[in-house]
Amino acid sequence: MSAAPAEARDILMPAVRRLQEGGVASPALDSRLLLGTALGLDRAVLPHETLAGFDDAAAAMFEAFLNRRLGGEPVSRIRGWREFWTLRLELAPATLDPRPDSETIVAAALAATDPGKPCRMLDLGCGTGALLLACLSERPDATGTGVDIAGEAVEAATRNAGKNGLSARADFVIGDFSDPDVAPGIYDLILCNPPYIPAGEIDGLAVEVACFDPRLALDGGDDGLDCWRAVLPRIAAGLSRGGRACLEIGAGQEDAVLGLAARAGLCEIGREKDLAGICRCLVLGLADNPATGAPG
Repeated sequence: MSAAPAEARDILMPAVRRLQEGGVASPALDSRLLLGTALGLDRAVLPHETLAGFDDAAAAMFEAFLNRRLGGEPVSRIRGWREFWTLRLELAPATLDPRPDSETIVAAALAATDPGKPCRMLDLGCGTGALLLACLSERPDATGTGVDIAGEAVEAATRNAGKNGLSARADFVIGDFSDPDVAPGIYDLILCNPPYIPAGEIDGLAVEVACFDPRLALDGGDDGLDCWRAVLPRIAAGLSRGGRACLEIGAGQEDAVLGLAARAGLCEIGREKDLAGICRCLVLGLADNPATGAPG
């Protein structure tokens, strides 16, 4: 005789207590999402549901997921994917886990581009392809290329383009994003979210970041600016006259990055704050006269 269907509430209540006691910030939501994943669902389980499919295998999987979450692994890593903008994006060990703060860059990029005009986009350090694919999803006349030094990231971004119906307009290549010979040409929109965390601060970040995001995608050198020094000249060389670059920066980096941008021949067009009120995005253009910073 088969076991009686389980009540979700009876499974969730002890799980929530465990996560809460373990210091997890959102124990109820995380428990519901992980239970859904254990059941093969793409959604959170509701407490009032009756779960006919909660068998021994699902129970063991849910237990394993809870233990991983108690070890600090983000729910998105456990599930293997993240919702970003309007897209579902597969994660890989070599990619950052795209976070809501980065949607600030997408919003700024869309504001800087004409929805009715063809646009050639470049995403430097593309990771999952989050920034480029989100922009392409909103600009049907645009095409784009993503560059990442990690082959595993390029493979994940390519799969994400396919799963979101964007393969025909997006391609991804392996290479150093500061090298102008990688994805050469002139672009109307350049997106970049490079490693910008000072090396000495990484171990002090939240465990979800410090232990589960790839260090290569975080480490910006001693002052957090090494990648900016390398990539800003490449951005200036590849940006069209009248084009825009939308860059994600670390908290408090705006003045330093703008100083480096000016030396590369770029000027500030605007800046955008994230939901926490922190300046997260710089919008740059070519300077007609680098001495005065007049925009191109």
